[in-house]
Amino acid sequence: MPDFQLLSDRTPARLDLGDWAFRLAVALLFVMFGYAKFDSRPDAEWVRIFRQIGLGQWFRYFTGIVEVAGGLLVLIPKTALLGLATLAVTMAGAMVAHLLALHDGFFAAVPAVLFGALAAMVYQRWNR
Repeated sequence: MPDFQLLSDRTPARLDLGDWAFRLAVALLFVMFGYAKFDSRPDAEWVRIFRQIGLGQWFRYFTGIVEVAGGLLVLIPKTALLGLATLAVTMAGAMVAHLLALHDGFFAAVPAVLFGALAAMVYQRWNR
């Protein structure tokens, strides 16, 4: 039966190189995307996208903070599950935003694929 803790004291018996590689890739991707959301130039892509979403630019900053924090949490073995789950929920929200606010279902595929990969990683770590 899986343990219902997002913060785990369990560490793998051996260093799983594949796990580290995936977590490093996720961390780099989300830290880069999160950092990009702090670009405040009026013509910046994220400024335009979050203007279309309609929740205000504070939400762009909030999303950037969540993505950077989630990316960093993924790097720490004890908090990796929490970071992966946080990023998965963020990508689920991005899918909803693309479908309902931005009305560009084609681009909803990007967060959908990321959500699927993150959800698979959450499932894999949860069952460790």
